[in-house]
Amino acid sequence: MATYGIPLLVLATTGSAALTGLAFALEWVPRIAAFTVAGTLVDRHGTARVFRAACLARALAVLAAAGVLAVLDAGSPAVTVTVMLLAASTGILTEFSYVAAETAGGAASRSAGAQAHRVQSVLLGIDQTAMLTGPLVSGLLLEHGGPTAMLGTLAAFSLLAAALGSKTRNAPTSAAPAQGGLRTGWATLRSLPALAWLVAGLVVSNTAIALLQAAMPVIVVTQLGHSSADAGLIWSAAAAASLLAITTARRAIDRWDLWPVGAAAAALAAGATLAVAQADTYRGYLLLIALLMAGEGGLTVVLRTLRSHLIPPDVFGSTLAVTILLLLLPFPAAGLLVAAIPPAQLGHAVTAAALLQAAGLATAFIRLRTLPALPTTAP
Repeated sequence: MATYGIPLLVLATTGSAALTGLAFALEWVPRIAAFTVAGTLVDRHGTARVFRAACLARALAVLAAAGVLAVLDAGSPAVTVTVMLLAASTGILTEFSYVAAETAGGAASRSAGAQAHRVQSVLLGIDQTAMLTGPLVSGLLLEHGGPTAMLGTLAAFSLLAAALGSKTRNAPTSAAPAQGGLRTGWATLRSLPALAWLVAGLVVSNTAIALLQAAMPVIVVTQLGHSSADAGLIWSAAAAASLLAITTARRAIDRWDLWPVGAAAAALAAGATLAVAQADTYRGYLLLIALLMAGEGGLTVVLRTLRSHLIPPDVFGSTLAVTILLLLLPFPAAGLLVAAIPPAQLGHAVTAAALLQAAGLATAFIRLRTLPALPTTAP
């Protein structure tokens, strides 16, 4: 709800395509900054404590913004400042909870041994189920109930997450000093060439996906003349396709192993992005982005399985933070790009990003094929 709903909120309250792109960047810049400390805090204090604190803080930030928006006139400078600050604060708090949850998932995968890809596909399925409903719910609440309804629901989910997280008992995974977190994670990633090449390819792929995410409110609402709910529906349909792809990928890895499944998912993602760059109808965008995110879902199962196999447990949080940091770098850049270029030129930017994605994924998987250290899923 936060990732897709807040840019829609900015567009609804300000009416500005440039501010919508800027809000998207403001969501992601603090998320990147959070990784300088998030992984280390999780390693030192445990996943449950960090997760619970982040969810509670996010609920407070959202409720405060809802209260301000309820008493101010739409379009006023104070409203613009409020929604921009909300984008930044929810971005950083969401990443603390995300790193904590991913670290817990890594521990569950390690305990599953050769069946780690099955654990990761289930965890990713949980994520995608939330992504299936979150964007659509955000759009519907914003369209029919206004900002207060959307933000109130987001705060309620944050409080529920904190309550469920409080039932988890766990211990810190490392007593490493905080200042060594990112340095340790970077050194670990460099020592794992299979993981490093896959992350590099996905960074390039995320450039195209980030641009589509940042531009979609402008394309759907401003250029195609559809509603906020329709914009949310695109990403809900994409999550449904991704959820189906995750289930398929789990079974395919059982049969053909990681490398062939990853290569097929990469080909699907790159082909769909090249096609969506030429789309000019709402239905075309919906179908092609669903195919794109199906490919992305398969790639994510491969990435999570590799991470759980290859990263040592005592530095998992720090190394995870570095990998996510690299994967998120394209998102604020995409938001700034959407803010800077005219809406009519967004199609050309998407085409260039699609070509870059295809080249990057092809290079990464050609290199991965020559590496001997990809883990097997055979018992």
